[in-house]
Amino acid sequence: MNGVPASFPCEKDRARFRQLAELPGVELYQAHISRYAFEPHTHEAFGIGTIEAGAQRFRYRGTEYTAPENSLVMMNPDELHTGESACEEGWRYQMIYIQPQLMDELTGDRGWWFNEALLTDPRVAQPLSRRLAALWQAESELARQSLIAELLLQIRPLARMSSQGRPDARHRFDQVREFLRANLAEPVRLEELAALASLSPWHFLRAFRQHYHVTPHQMLMAFRLYDAKQRLAQGEAAASVAAAVGLTDQAHLTRAFAHRYGITPGRYQKQVRQP
Repeated sequence: MNGVPASFPCEKDRARFRQLAELPGVELYQAHISRYAFEPHTHEAFGIGTIEAGAQRFRYRGTEYTAPENSLVMMNPDELHTGESACEEGWRYQMIYIQPQLMDELTGDRGWWFNEALLTDPRVAQPLSRRLAALWQAESELARQSLIAELLLQIRPLARMSSQGRPDARHRFDQVREFLRANLAEPVRLEELAALASLSPWHFLRAFRQHYHVTPHQMLMAFRLYDAKQRLAQGEAAASVAAAVGLTDQAHLTRAFAHRYGITPGRYQKQVRQP
């Protein structure tokens, strides 16, 4: 398989990405992971995928899940999550990531949201898996667009719209998240974050971790690396990307990006920018 990440410690582990020129805001992903454990990270897009073989264990919104073969995974945008193998042979899976605005535009429905992260039902997972695989092979824009439309039509009954989905009430840490996202390239001090939440620094740290199951620094790194991913996909040089997202240098970006996504920045950029 093309796109073998140089950073995976196990030579059996593979990952590859693809973006569709006619549909900015869509990214395809296929991987087989046996030993690698993904630290908390985020995708500012809906993540919809299937487990082809083996089983995955992941933590999402404070709950630990085990996804076996022929199960469907549905993740909402901007939700931190982990990922690791739940069995000796690892897990093989594929995902499609769709930006929220594009999801609304493609379907005509507003405010998509998944209340459930996991569905174990081969009758749903297998047809969706076939469509995801077909997207990699489709040779025309029309074929790819048709496959995505069919996929979204299939997944629509499992989603909730804005009136039924994400609660509107703001949490006291929402302002902290917004601050982190707006200050990726700046040094961030604990005292600043705690003041935004009107808490003492140590009370803030405990409460933040209890709420999100990650530290503020882990969340900041997740935001930085996701932004780096978008910049690399647009063709920016790795050195300038590192500076733009607040990392020390290109070497720091390479280490952090590979550790988070299991693939080097250069290899990722080459995969998503190929015709």
